[in-house]
Amino acid sequence: MTTPELTPSVAELEAQERRLVFRSFTHADAWALGSLLVELARERQAPVAVDIHRAGQQLFHAALPGSTPDNDAWIVRKRRVVERYGSASYLVGARFRAKGTTFEESSRLDPDRYAAHGGSFPVTVEGVGVVGAVTVSGLPQLQDHRLVVEALERFLGE
Repeated sequence: MTTPELTPSVAELEAQERRLVFRSFTHADAWALGSLLVELARERQAPVAVDIHRAGQQLFHAALPGSTPDNDAWIVRKRRVVERYGSASYLVGARFRAKGTTFEESSRLDPDRYAAHGGSFPVTVEGVGVVGAVTVSGLPQLQDHRLVVEALERFLGE
């Protein structure tokens, strides 16, 4: 018998965002973080695509075996949520669910352009704010979110 994954609360998700903050974020940081995500995904044989954007520029992208062009489309939609709300895509969806609704029903945004599903996390720089997003697509949304958080925790030495 498998134990169901516990869904994190809005407060837990907000705490992750407060903790996982960079002092600076360079092209080299994007490469190192993206490479770490790829390494973690390969260890798990996860069929994901990984993407890191900063200030509208793609700094890293990798597509692992089993990922598809659909994963790239999901990356774009999830990243747009981070860029619009300044919060993780999973957290944005959780906030709507906590209000008894869904992002799709209540955001008034085109679901073909925005997806409040787990896997995109803001790149936040201390004293600056959100400058980009790191995104994974290919697993169930909570697993996508957790993979990104694990990589950020390791990268930031948490």
